[in-house]
Amino acid sequence: MISRFRRARFASPVLLLLALISVGSTFSALSARAENTAQPTPAARSAQIDEGRQLFLKGCSSCHGLNAEGSDIAPSLIGVGAASVDFQVGTGRMPMADMSVQAMRKTPKYNAEQTAALAAYVASLAPGPAIPEESQLNYERDGNVAEGGELFRTNCAMCHNFAAQGGALTQGKYAPTLMGVEAKHIYEAMVTGPQSMPVFSDKTITPAEKLSIIKWIKSAEQEPAQGGISLGRVGPVTEGLFGWIVGLGVLVGIAVWLASKAR
Repeated sequence: MISRFRRARFASPVLLLLALISVGSTFSALSARAENTAQPTPAARSAQIDEGRQLFLKGCSSCHGLNAEGSDIAPSLIGVGAASVDFQVGTGRMPMADMSVQAMRKTPKYNAEQTAALAAYVASLAPGPAIPEESQLNYERDGNVAEGGELFRTNCAMCHNFAAQGGALTQGKYAPTLMGVEAKHIYEAMVTGPQSMPVFSDKTITPAEKLSIIKWIKSAEQEPAQGGISLGRVGPVTEGLFGWIVGLGVLVGIAVWLASKAR
């Protein structure tokens, strides 16, 4: 009976229509599942914001105020966006251990889920820069090392050193080294401008150019230090001066020791 219908004139169009319906239904089901997985439900989002508020009240409100309005010792967090919170908390700079001139990078106090909750709460207060998605951070595919090096030397080297090793600033501040920093945090720093760093908007440095800068930094991480101790890779002059001072100091110390023994 099946073979009889298979020879019918309408068999091919019907089979093609059934195949298209099957493929379309499968694609729709998988797309909906992926969307539901990537985007939390409104209830889950609300619960995350509530968790973030509780964490904020316990660990941040003493400086930033009960409603993140800021105080005499800490700025307002209204409008800074989720990216700023993810950078500051994810790198351990916040909460600050002491009220020093600059927040130092250290082991994060909060885990990834707690950091995401804090970021969601602050983002709910007012619009601001969002945390970049993984698809936005594919610097290996979308970045250009040569362009990134040129952009880094133009916009970043004056503070972070031409080899991204960091450098001293005024009033006791400093630009930290960029070695070993996650690509997400480098991107977030460019769009939020933490502490003394300026904000590089998408009009100043496009997202593609930001990825090129990140790709250059990651390539610089992999370069071996041919001279042994790199001393921040500031060049042979400083390394020679260091060797000269230490070498002479050791020789003078030996000479003084020998002279004291000879008496």
